[in-house]
Amino acid sequence: MTDRDYRPDDLVETIFRNGTLTVVGIVLAFSLGFLSHWAANPIPWEPLDGLALGPMLIGICFQIKALADLLDHKCLRRRYFERANRIFLTGLILTAFGVAGAILLDFFEIAEMKKMVG
Repeated sequence: MTDRDYRPDDLVETIFRNGTLTVVGIVLAFSLGFLSHWAANPIPWEPLDGLALGPMLIGICFQIKALADLLDHKCLRRRYFERANRIFLTGLILTAFGVAGAILLDFFEIAEMKKMVG
């Protein structure tokens, strides 16, 4: 079956796909930026940080997979496009849980340090 064999409602408009592709790229860049910033944080890493790092890394991998799928030409077909969107949203949710965990862990670590100093 070729692209010409599909009904028009089975295809995603290129402009719509390109907008989604832009959003995925920007969110992925922010996710990688947060991870980089968190890794450079002066607070020493603890084994507990793995609870935040795990979902964050898995989520970023899902976002990268979604970006790769959206860059593929067959993503102009609605079912491939919708699958890439589901993969991206899964990655986004996992990354958000990881980021929230990282923020909470840093907050509690800073509060612990202040108790020891003060």
